Amino acid sequence: MTAATDPRPDPAAARMSLVQWLSPAFPTGGFAWSHGLERAISTGEVGSAPALLTWLSDLIEHGSGRTEALLTALALRPAADHAALVALARALSNSAERLAETEAQGAALTRTLNALQGTDHPPAPLPVALGRAAQGLGLPVPEVVGLSLHAFASTLVQAAVRFVPLGQTEGQQVLAALHPAIARTAAWAAGAGEEDFATSGFGAEMAAMGHEGMEVRLFRS
Repeated sequence: MTAATDPRPDPAAARMSLVQWLSPAFPTGGFAWSHGLERAISTGEVGSAPALLTWLSDLIEHGSGRTEALLTALALRPAADHAALVALARALSNSAERLAETEAQGAALTRTLNALQGTDHPPAPLPVALGRAAQGLGLPVPEVVGLSLHAFASTLVQAAVRFVPLGQTEGQQVLAALHPAIARTAAWAAGAGEEDFATSGFGAEMAAMGHEGMEVRLFRS
């Protein structure tokens, strides 16, 4: 008699795959987008490490980071309707640049994973594309969502390091200080449903809209 094969992915290998997908080396083009942060920096609203920490904490716990965390969590569920979540993610993008940002990065993630895995998934906004891809990893939902939020925050911290500018150490201090907010939001998203979508990140949304009219820009959003 032979031992039954465990159908679940090896957790260590699954975790490394997820980290690879969220790495700056993975060609999603995240470095080109600031999620409206460039506008907030240009107006002086974000001009220091403490201000950046406040801005990103609010995004993660009350704004678009919270929304994207829930979209990822919903896309991870076994019976997820990904087509419906694509439509919802698009509807929840409150400006033209925000929509372009999530669609461009999601399409790039999907395109690369299709090439790596031999799949044929259609493009989807980034949080839906990530949740759909991570379904087969077998990792806990809070872990997947938490690492995705960490990648989101890391990208914006690096934008601030270049544009405020901040020192690399200051940037890493901000990122480390965000860990509790990331963990709280990831845990919340794992148990939330579509009825829990809400946002109060109006300042960030206005900054994203204002970015569209900036004459000189380093970032696409």
